Amino acid sequence: MAVMGEAFQRARRPEQKTQRRETILATAAELARDSGVARVSLGDIATAVGQAKSNVLRYFGTREEIYLQLTMREGADWAAAAGAGLHGANGSSAVATALADAYADRPLYCDLTIHTETMFEHNVSIEALRAYKLWAIDTYFTVGRQIATACPELTDTDGAALVMAAGAFVAKLFPQTRPPRALRQLYDREPEIARVFPPFRPTLRRMITATATGLASAR
Repeated sequence: MAVMGEAFQRARRPEQKTQRRETILATAAELARDSGVARVSLGDIATAVGQAKSNVLRYFGTREEIYLQLTMREGADWAAAAGAGLHGANGSSAVATALADAYADRPLYCDLTIHTETMFEHNVSIEALRAYKLWAIDTYFTVGRQIATACPELTDTDGAALVMAAGAFVAKLFPQTRPPRALRQLYDREPEIARVFPPFRPTLRRMITATATGLASAR
């Protein structure tokens, strides 16, 4: 884990401040990968970078703002991967595969997606919320246009709606991939219960396919 030390406090030039922000974001991401986003506090991040919480707050207003920024960064990576998968895709099944695989290959973004509306959009400034919402709208419609190219029966707006729906499916399905200890023990003891909860990637593909088909039929 990277530790900033006293250099953190002495950062004055813009490039130094940018580097400090990058270190905070990288540290927050590493902690989230190890423990899960919901279990990481501002104090955990501050300890990991070797500073008091007040010093970390010089660069980000709140813990939630750190993870909102990280959501945009990881989301841009997801959108690029989804776009690559959509290039040359044909039909709703291929579209669903591109979207679902981009999620399944990025567990950190899946975890961030779970908490965006319920956690990260709270306790942040209006400016941070505006930046996130504008980014989200642009992402929905950028990927949505690529979806519409692959599925001509869908409009750009349909494609954007499908991106939003995919995120909602992730928020419901992804936590099942990380059951708490007691639940894992229950699944081991009673596999018939575990079988009710299907695997993440193929289930996400199927649900996105069904939604894409339904959007086309509804029009």
